[in-house]
Amino acid sequence: MKNKKAFSLVEILVVVGIIALLSAIAMPNLIRAKVSANESAARATLKLISNSLENYSAINSVYPNDTSLLLGASPPYLTIDYFTGNHNGYTYNKTLGVYFYTITATPINTNTGTTTFTMSTGGVLSPQ
Repeated sequence: MKNKKAFSLVEILVVVGIIALLSAIAMPNLIRAKVSANESAARATLKLISNSLENYSAINSVYPNDTSLLLGASPPYLTIDYFTGNHNGYTYNKTLGVYFYTITATPINTNTGTTTFTMSTGGVLSPQ
Protein backbone atom coordinates (compact mmCIF):
# COMPACT_ATOMS: atom_id res chain seq x y z
CA MET A 1 0.00 0.00 0.00
CA LYS A 2 2.91 2.38 0.64
CA ASN A 3 3.95 2.22 -3.03
CA LYS A 4 0.62 3.62 -4.25
CA LYS A 5 0.32 7.40 -4.35
CA ALA A 6 -3.07 8.94 -3.62
CA PHE A 7 -4.63 11.85 -1.79
CA SER A 8 -5.85 11.30 1.72
CA LEU A 9 -9.37 12.23 2.77
CA VAL A 10 -8.04 15.13 4.84
CA GLU A 11 -6.17 16.59 1.85
CA ILE A 12 -9.29 16.37 -0.32
CA LEU A 13 -11.41 18.03 2.37
CA VAL A 14 -8.88 20.85 2.72
CA VAL A 15 -8.98 21.51 -1.05
CA VAL A 16 -12.80 21.42 -1.11
CA GLY A 17 -12.88 23.81 1.86
CA ILE A 18 -10.54 26.27 0.12
CA ILE A 19 -12.64 26.17 -3.07
CA ALA A 20 -15.82 26.75 -1.05
CA LEU A 21 -14.23 29.70 0.75
CA LEU A 22 -13.04 31.30 -2.50
CA SER A 23 -16.45 30.90 -4.13
CA ALA A 24 -18.17 32.38 -1.06
CA ILE A 25 -15.94 35.44 -1.41
CA ALA A 26 -16.37 35.73 -5.19
CA MET A 27 -20.16 35.26 -5.52
CA PRO A 28 -21.25 38.60 -3.99
CA ASN A 29 -18.83 40.43 -6.28
CA LEU A 30 -20.21 38.62 -9.33
CA ILE A 31 -23.79 39.39 -8.33
CA ARG A 32 -22.89 43.05 -7.71
CA ALA A 33 -21.26 43.26 -11.16
CA LYS A 34 -24.35 41.73 -12.80
CA VAL A 35 -26.66 44.17 -11.01
CA SER A 36 -24.49 47.10 -12.09
CA ALA A 37 -24.49 45.89 -15.71
CA ASN A 38 -28.29 45.47 -15.67
CA GLU A 39 -28.78 48.97 -14.26
CA SER A 40 -26.54 50.46 -16.95
CA ALA A 41 -28.47 48.57 -19.61
CA ALA A 42 -31.78 49.83 -18.16
CA ARG A 43 -30.58 53.45 -18.30
CA ALA A 44 -29.39 52.97 -21.90
CA THR A 45 -32.70 51.36 -22.88
CA LEU A 46 -34.67 54.23 -21.35
CA LYS A 47 -32.53 56.70 -23.30
CA LEU A 48 -33.16 54.74 -26.51
CA ILE A 49 -36.92 54.72 -25.92
CA SER A 50 -36.87 58.43 -25.05
CA ASN A 51 -34.91 59.28 -28.21
CA SER A 52 -37.44 57.31 -30.26
CA LEU A 53 -40.34 59.20 -28.67
CA GLU A 54 -38.61 62.56 -29.15
CA ASN A 55 -37.83 61.77 -32.82
CA TYR A 56 -41.45 60.76 -33.39
CA SER A 57 -42.59 64.00 -31.77
CA ALA A 58 -40.20 66.10 -33.86
CA ILE A 59 -41.69 64.67 -37.06
CA ASN A 60 -45.37 64.42 -36.04
CA SER A 61 -45.64 67.34 -33.54
CA VAL A 62 -47.16 65.00 -30.92
CA TYR A 63 -45.99 61.97 -28.98
CA PRO A 64 -47.43 58.61 -30.03
CA ASN A 65 -50.29 57.29 -27.92
CA ASP A 66 -49.24 53.68 -28.60
CA THR A 67 -45.83 52.05 -28.98
CA SER A 68 -47.02 50.17 -32.06
CA LEU A 69 -46.59 53.49 -33.90
CA LEU A 70 -42.88 53.38 -32.99
CA LEU A 71 -42.48 49.73 -33.95
CA GLY A 72 -44.61 49.77 -37.11
CA ALA A 73 -43.15 52.86 -38.79
CA SER A 74 -40.95 52.51 -41.83
CA PRO A 75 -38.15 52.73 -40.83
CA PRO A 76 -39.11 51.87 -37.24
CA TYR A 77 -38.26 54.22 -34.39
CA LEU A 78 -37.77 51.13 -32.18
CA THR A 79 -36.81 47.66 -33.40
CA ILE A 80 -37.52 45.84 -30.11
CA ASP A 81 -40.74 45.96 -28.10
CA TYR A 82 -39.29 46.63 -24.65
CA PHE A 83 -42.75 46.76 -23.08
CA THR A 84 -43.37 43.02 -23.35
CA GLY A 85 -41.39 40.62 -21.18
CA ASN A 86 -38.22 41.51 -19.38
CA HIS A 87 -34.96 42.77 -20.81
CA ASN A 88 -31.68 42.49 -18.90
CA GLY A 89 -33.48 41.91 -15.61
CA TYR A 90 -35.86 44.86 -15.96
CA THR A 91 -39.46 45.31 -17.05
CA TYR A 92 -40.59 48.51 -18.76
CA ASN A 93 -43.94 50.27 -18.31
CA LYS A 94 -45.23 53.29 -20.16
CA THR A 95 -47.65 56.14 -19.77
CA LEU A 96 -48.11 57.87 -23.11
CA GLY A 97 -50.03 61.03 -23.85
CA VAL A 98 -50.18 63.38 -26.80
CA TYR A 99 -47.89 65.89 -25.07
CA PHE A 100 -46.08 63.81 -22.46
CA TYR A 101 -44.65 60.39 -21.66
CA THR A 102 -43.28 58.52 -18.67
CA ILE A 103 -41.33 55.28 -19.02
CA THR A 104 -40.43 53.27 -15.91
CA ALA A 105 -37.80 50.52 -15.68
CA THR A 106 -38.40 48.22 -12.71
CA PRO A 107 -36.01 45.44 -11.67
CA ILE A 108 -37.46 41.94 -11.58
CA ASN A 109 -35.81 41.23 -8.21
CA THR A 110 -32.82 42.35 -6.14
CA ASN A 111 -30.49 39.97 -7.99
CA THR A 112 -31.17 41.76 -11.28
CA GLY A 113 -31.28 45.37 -10.08
CA THR A 114 -31.75 47.54 -7.05
CA THR A 115 -32.94 50.82 -8.56
CA THR A 116 -36.13 51.75 -10.41
CA PHE A 117 -35.54 54.37 -13.11
CA THR A 118 -38.03 56.76 -14.69
CA MET A 119 -37.61 58.65 -17.96
CA SER A 120 -40.05 61.48 -18.54
CA THR A 121 -40.84 63.99 -21.28
CA GLY A 122 -37.77 65.67 -22.70
CA GLY A 123 -35.44 62.82 -21.75
CA VAL A 124 -35.25 63.48 -18.01
CA LEU A 125 -33.90 60.37 -16.25
CA SER A 126 -34.44 59.99 -12.52
CA PRO A 127 -33.77 57.07 -10.17
CA GLN A 128 -36.43 56.31 -7.58
